[in-house]
Amino acid sequence: MIGLWDTTGIEVVKALANERRSAGGLTSGLALTLIAVVDERQVREAEAAATIAAAQHPCRLLIIVRADVTQQRSRLDAEIVVGGRLGPCEAVVMRMQGRLALHAESVVMPLLAPDVPVVTWWQCTPPERIAYDPLGVVADRRITDSAQAADPVEALRIRADDYVPGDTDLAWSRITPWRTLLAGAFDANRVGVRAVNIVAPDKDPTAPLLGGWLEARLGVHPTRSRGTGKIMEAVELQLEDDTTMRLVRDLNAGVATLQHTGQPDRILPLSRRPLGEELAEELRRLDPDQPYAAALAAATGKRRLDERLAPRVHIWKDPALAERPEAAPPAPSLQETLSS
Repeated sequence: MIGLWDTTGIEVVKALANERRSAGGLTSGLALTLIAVVDERQVREAEAAATIAAAQHPCRLLIIVRADVTQQRSRLDAEIVVGGRLGPCEAVVMRMQGRLALHAESVVMPLLAPDVPVVTWWQCTPPERIAYDPLGVVADRRITDSAQAADPVEALRIRADDYVPGDTDLAWSRITPWRTLLAGAFDANRVGVRAVNIVAPDKDPTAPLLGGWLEARLGVHPTRSRGTGKIMEAVELQLEDDTTMRLVRDLNAGVATLQHTGQPDRILPLSRRPLGEELAEELRRLDPDQPYAAALAAATGKRRLDERLAPRVHIWKDPALAERPEAAPPAPSLQETLSS
């Protein structure tokens, strides 16, 4: 590891190049550049997740930690790790203080791996509009996590308002095991569905996304029941043959019970996956995720999300001025107007 304190972007580029030459073949065959925007308290969590994801998708990892942007003096501290504790990836952890944090792209752009896709991942409160963050504008795919927001369900609505093809959310990845089990249950029971009820806490963003996916696939608007735990607990489907199918999660054992009227119960695996596996799943596809768009549209009442224009144009927004009443809101770009 190389540490550079109170340095410049040029010095970071030089140090990374030197480390790559020293590592030799270790750094060949990068599949993508992953930009991770994280809070200071989540740096180690992001590194651990990226290590798991890099085992499947060797990448150049650029971790951006932004400090107080109101400071007049800018400062850049960087750590460079090639291989080592982060596995088969090149990593640069950059802590930006002061006004430099508003122009992180000026440091990040020269560090992008050549001729590979760029993915930006916010392991922090998602931006209100991704176009406000230039690190999202340069990306081919953009990964947010609604669970990081103060109101995760409202964050889904914000994501739908701001959506363009290429956006996705880790809350969508978290329901992949549910979707797999439910789809498998219908392989043996090709019967129509009359009603759907989802048991989950009010602030769980996975519940409306799963409901949106079921509505998009089955054409049935789901109802919600409040659960007793902190995560989604069960899905109940009333079938057209007057039977009931229920998938109930055991919160302690990492399994779920599939109950179907007139049939013996089945125990199926349904464990919570680590963050790195959820991230790796999203990195498997770099094209627009149409099933996610359909689920998000159904969950929020927005329509035709997948028809929006994909390119984004950066909209300048200074957080230091956001709380001033005299500060006028930024005018939307033509791209943002057409996408609304």
